[in-house]
Amino acid sequence: MTDPILTVVEGDITAEAVDAIVNAANGALKRGGGVDGAIHRAAGADLQRALDVFGGCPTGECRVTSGFRLMARVLIHCVGPVWNGGTTNEETLLAACYRNALAAAAAANCRSIAFPAISTGIYRFPPGRAAEIAVTAVLEELARMRAAGVPMISEVRFVCFEAGTAALYRALLSPVR
Repeated sequence: MTDPILTVVEGDITAEAVDAIVNAANGALKRGGGVDGAIHRAAGADLQRALDVFGGCPTGECRVTSGFRLMARVLIHCVGPVWNGGTTNEETLLAACYRNALAAAAAANCRSIAFPAISTGIYRFPPGRAAEIAVTAVLEELARMRAAGVPMISEVRFVCFEAGTAALYRALLSPVR
């Protein structure tokens, strides 16, 4: 079994040709702005109807739907924490988003997954710290999955909308390669 490939892409997550795309969703699972709005626009109106069935989602957890009109066959909707200065368990909840998304992707037999920078937009999580948490959580969860014999995800993409965010992820991943 080969190690998964971890890459950083600067661009639009809705254009990624992967098995699963992670959506930075809100707790109500209603169409929002940023990544969530872009995913809703690209996936189409059926996405909101599918999300309405869940009645929301707690922070740190995720819900899975079809990819609808996206190239990805699976959408994993993660509710990241709002940054409150680090006083309300935000780091643990953010790490849970990445771990839970990988587990959901594996359960859906996905081999590739694309993550946005969860919680770094309107939720104000500091981008550098969020990137550290994301990379650490992904590496730890992939190692846990491998040790448990869980079907392996072969590619993880961190898809960043801005060059500065992409540079943070590249710096963190360069020692891993």
